[in-house]
Amino acid sequence: MSTPEGWREEDGALVREYELESFPAAIAFVSCVAELAERENHHPDIDIRYRRVLVRWTTHSAGGITERDRDMAARTSACEPT
Repeated sequence: MSTPEGWREEDGALVREYELESFPAAIAFVSCVAELAERENHHPDIDIRYRRVLVRWTTHSAGGITERDRDMAARTSACEPT
């Protein structure tokens, strides 16, 4: 499977930075990603900087990117505001 659109591979992880319209929008986006992660019991690293959110999907036990990470990265797009 290829890298999902908008994502890049960096240091054994799929990484993408999102810039949202406001701090509340960034927090709502992170909450959505957190709900997805909890449902799937697979959790990304998330860094929030005001309106910018950096999401990193990796499987630590596998030492890098797995198909599950690629799937979760692709599914993260559902949390983007329209």
